[in-house]
Amino acid sequence: MPIAPPLPPLSLALQGGGAHGALTWGVLDRLLEEPSLTLDGISATSSGAMNALALAQGWMEGGRDGARAKLDELWTSIAAQSSLARWAFAGVAASGAEQLLSSWTHHFTPEQFNPLGLNPLRAIAERLFDFERLRRASPFKLFVAATRVRDGALTLFGNAELSVDALLASTCLPQLFAAVVIDGETYWDGGYAGNPALQPLVYRCTAQAIVCVLVQPLSRATLPASARAIAERVAELGFSTTFVREYESLVQAQAALRGAVPLSSLGRRMKALRLHVIEPGESLAEFRAKSRLNTEPGFLHALRELGRATCKAWLQERSAAGT
Repeated sequence: MPIAPPLPPLSLALQGGGAHGALTWGVLDRLLEEPSLTLDGISATSSGAMNALALAQGWMEGGRDGARAKLDELWTSIAAQSSLARWAFAGVAASGAEQLLSSWTHHFTPEQFNPLGLNPLRAIAERLFDFERLRRASPFKLFVAATRVRDGALTLFGNAELSVDALLASTCLPQLFAAVVIDGETYWDGGYAGNPALQPLVYRCTAQAIVCVLVQPLSRATLPASARAIAERVAELGFSTTFVREYESLVQAQAALRGAVPLSSLGRRMKALRLHVIEPGESLAEFRAKSRLNTEPGFLHALRELGRATCKAWLQERSAAGT
């Protein structure tokens, strides 16, 4: 049974975070059960971009049920890959190989230890996504984030620019893969510049509600004590500060507009915009950077169920508030 009241048209901002993107899978899976769900735009980064394209591809093929099926197929494919796929999603290899890979990334470039440029995500993307059809007939606006290497600028690949290379640019961890070259420019993982980026949903979409789906907590109660925990927290902050800064700027802009009259059309939209955040909170407190490489089926399905439960709680809170 759907949870009342009906959802308004939404835009989604999907954070990247390696295998923790399976939590977003669960959130989307639960949202797709709502018959009132309509989507305007999706801004997504890294594994969030994989989720976004699976959602769009599946929706084209079979509506909400098709989207749910395609997300399931995506994460089943990820779980079936070798450890190199885990490196692509996490930046480190699993188990005993982790220390070896860490040593490699400190002393060798991706071209040296991966001279063939192998990336298992390419095969997954080419099999699951029809990029020509997505460019022509995506059911909603898509914005895939990448970081331009030469100046660190955020680059957003919209519907017309979607390609397997644009997706690989968004997921390109520079410790493991050579920069992706598109039209003479080189790109790394979008998480460095926008994880996820909100501006295209504000300025290039019309939905009055934006739901930000995060795969790491906005805050952690425990101070990191070990050298490893400190390094992991530094890495987390590096991939979330751009989002936090942009989100806070939007909130401040809305506060400044409350008493302002008259307002431009953009000012009216900004003032009316509702920002929502779905994030795992302390339920992911025990999961650190290492678990982002864990693509074992059991772990991914556990994250999916956690995402479904987190989304259900958000829907119940929204229903109780009557918003």
